[in-house]
Amino acid sequence: MPNDNSTQRPMFMNRIHQHIQRISGVLDRWVERVCVVLMGILVLTVWIGILSRYVLPWNLTFTEELARYLMIWTALLAVSIGICRRQHVGMLVIFERLPRLVSKALALIFDVIAFTFFSFLFYYGIGHVSEGLSQVTMIYGMPKGYPYLIIPLASALACIQLLLAMLRDLLAERPTTAIEHT
Repeated sequence: MPNDNSTQRPMFMNRIHQHIQRISGVLDRWVERVCVVLMGILVLTVWIGILSRYVLPWNLTFTEELARYLMIWTALLAVSIGICRRQHVGMLVIFERLPRLVSKALALIFDVIAFTFFSFLFYYGIGHVSEGLSQVTMIYGMPKGYPYLIIPLASALACIQLLLAMLRDLLAERPTTAIEHT
């Protein structure tokens, strides 16, 4: 009599793996869309700044500060995209040459180190935001805590994607690489 657990467990694991991939992909697509919008606003802001400085007689000083904040927000949000797609710095040459279990263990170790880093960044970012609420920006006069919100936000997104990537890799045959996501 065949063991039902031996046939059900892989299907169950495959379902969990697919569900994790779906959650990670949806989060990735939303963050990517936000980054595209922020990048579009950034390009428009820089062009308006260039035109106001060299072509038009306007004195639009807000463009420099806005462009700086948009660039920082876009770059920090893009970290979670790189984590989801495994396009962050990694050593593919080593991963491909190692046995499956060793490469999975090494990927897990790197993910735990990155998760620890982003967890600290999240924790200290919240403190940075609260301190920034008592300071104001130079041009806008708004509390600096609002632009600083990206630090804990991007760190939380990175932690979520790292957890999903760890689970995805643990359930997969081999750790996923950036090449497999293209």
